[in-house]
Amino acid sequence: MNPASDRIQRKILLRTPRSQVWRVIAHAEAFGQWFGVALEGKRFVAGEWTQGQITYPGYEHLLWNVLVERVEPERVFSFRWHPYAVEPHIDYSQEPTTLVLFELEDMDGGTLLKVTESGFDHIPQERRLKAFRMDSRGWDEQMNNIEEFLKISHKAPQPQQE
Repeated sequence: MNPASDRIQRKILLRTPRSQVWRVIAHAEAFGQWFGVALEGKRFVAGEWTQGQITYPGYEHLLWNVLVERVEPERVFSFRWHPYAVEPHIDYSQEPTTLVLFELEDMDGGTLLKVTESGFDHIPQERRLKAFRMDSRGWDEQMNNIEEFLKISHKAPQPQQE
């Protein structure tokens, strides 16, 4: 396994308390708002699948489908998915998944969010590089999205705890 090709890692210091960062990661509805998935009325529960229609322009025909693995309050949230599974006529269900891991840590002035997606070396070779490249770009965009969402939601009323 080559760590450089097997995993994508992004870090961002969010000038927000860890409890607020956790809320927009581990609460499905808030997650969907910044991530670009319609998750109204959904919950993230370890061991269960969560699905929602993608709302990102150009990808609205796709269903976002993840298997939630870990939900450790204010520390770790992770799920498995099929990376860059964007061709509606292809059944990706028999392919291996990648693991997306969100880790939160207190830092001076806020919360360090580390996102790691690993397992690309197990994706079929004919689509591995494209999936890696597209998800790598996607995580760059998602880091900006969560930062902007937290700036806006910080001023808004907070959602009820689940």
